[in-house]
Amino acid sequence: MIRTIQADYVFPDRTPALVDRLNRGLVSDRYNITDPWTFAARVTEDLREASQDKHMYLDYAPQDYAAAVADERNGALTETGELAALHARQAARTHHGLADMSILPGNIRYLKITGFEWVDDQTGAAYDDAMRFLRGGDAVIVDLRGNGGGSHAAVRYLLSHFMDGDQLDMTFLQQGTAPEQSRTLDYLPAGRLKGKPLFVLIDSRVGSAAEAFAYDVQQFKLGTLIGEKTAGAANNNSFTPVAPGFMLSASFGRPVHPVSGGNWEGVGVQPDVPVDPVQALPTAEVVALKTLVTRTDADPGDLAEWAWALPIVEAQLHPVPVPQANLVPFAGQYGERKIAIESGKLVFSDRDGVAHRLAPLTNDGWFNVEGYDDQLRIRFIRDAMEMQWSDEPYPTTVPRNVEQ
Repeated sequence: MIRTIQADYVFPDRTPALVDRLNRGLVSDRYNITDPWTFAARVTEDLREASQDKHMYLDYAPQDYAAAVADERNGALTETGELAALHARQAARTHHGLADMSILPGNIRYLKITGFEWVDDQTGAAYDDAMRFLRGGDAVIVDLRGNGGGSHAAVRYLLSHFMDGDQLDMTFLQQGTAPEQSRTLDYLPAGRLKGKPLFVLIDSRVGSAAEAFAYDVQQFKLGTLIGEKTAGAANNNSFTPVAPGFMLSASFGRPVHPVSGGNWEGVGVQPDVPVDPVQALPTAEVVALKTLVTRTDADPGDLAEWAWALPIVEAQLHPVPVPQANLVPFAGQYGERKIAIESGKLVFSDRDGVAHRLAPLTNDGWFNVEGYDDQLRIRFIRDAMEMQWSDEPYPTTVPRNVEQ
């Protein structure tokens, strides 16, 4: 470990402190333990305290270690060896980090990325499918919460869809080598998504390559970051096998952004809209819909759909409280439909007798009818019930039945 740090660490002025900390750990018997996970945790704690660098750590990873040692023994190239094959199998099992895609109310397209995996001749196709899905949306939410990073190749591929081709996105500096530029790609099979409203969800566990994408979005003004400050791990790292089953991560370079002239090391990426990460998704939905409904060039049908969806996500973010006592007067028979109270909640029974819970939606009395795919809402006025369908301009009024 010491040899690797002395030879490759990105900040030579910190190397003596790192070496001293490891040597003190050896002399003090701090590392004289048999449990590999505890040993790795102690070394990691010392490396990070001495360097203030979150890319400095030791992992107990027997599979990775065995593959890396085999590659060294066989003289295998990084891209074709056993370690690359192991990572390719792992990437395939996680769909290359593209964990979830869904259509949210108002045709907002959502993509969850758990890690920026990259396997040549494989990952690009997975991203192409994801980008085609996102292109069909009116706005895009990319959820990076919990994403610890990965490959810059994956970040560049994703970023390229939101920018013009051949644009400088990062310069990487390393001791003793010429600066290496990363530029956006010219050819993208799925096309570009430039100009589409983009919202990126972040939290304190977003690190490294995932932070790079968030940083790019903010610096290039491509979209809005929502959540909390990220981890602050910008340096480029590589892995070295350490007997008898460990992998040492050590920083060998650092990125420089063309807009800021710096990076996010030690400071993280600040959100544009600070919120509790748990509330980041509904917050992004609300912000996206409020952005869309202000469009003056939109189709009237699209405007109506966005306006209809907005109260749904606002109620998720800020539930509307309705005391049970206020619900009691609404119970009764309305034509062939019935309103009852069950477990303190209003329940709507349709003509077929199927019961559906009513969820408070707005402060002016509208309830969402669950089980109708957000297509039906109900409000009570005087001695009647208003039923509003999403595709109808005005509500239908159903009088309460007069008791005989």
